[in-house]
Amino acid sequence: MEKKGNILIVDDDSSIRKVLTAILEEKGYSVESVDTGEKAIRKSQTKSFNLALIDIRLPDMEGVQLLTRMKPTVPEMAKVIVTGYPSLQNAVEALNRGADAYIIKPLDIDHALSVIENLLQRQRESLKMTQEKIVEFIDTRVKQLEGLTTRGANQ
Repeated sequence: MEKKGNILIVDDDSSIRKVLTAILEEKGYSVESVDTGEKAIRKSQTKSFNLALIDIRLPDMEGVQLLTRMKPTVPEMAKVIVTGYPSLQNAVEALNRGADAYIIKPLDIDHALSVIENLLQRQRESLKMTQEKIVEFIDTRVKQLEGLTTRGANQ
């Protein structure tokens, strides 16, 4: 079965990591998990992830700090803040620092899966548009170069 995407779970609670990993793998995702922000940064430097689920409170840093410290990937990794401490201030800060979504614990699994799939679908569509633009550019450039070659041969 083809994997639907690579997901990184960043949460210091091992039971949450295990449950989310099991659920997401059952849904066809490839999942890795870590318990600190520094480990997440290292993972993001060695592997490309489509999406990261990031706990807002980690032992070594706040999840919102991690948003800006993880290596950008192509396609750009979607980042979801997960929190058991919801507040308007946390939500605004997370979104201002680059979170694509904000999910509250305890997780409603159906809602979380819907958010994940919507973000990944948007990512796939963006990648497809980028690829189409590259193909269009190459086609245009080839025609321009062929025109130069034809003109050069006629002179």
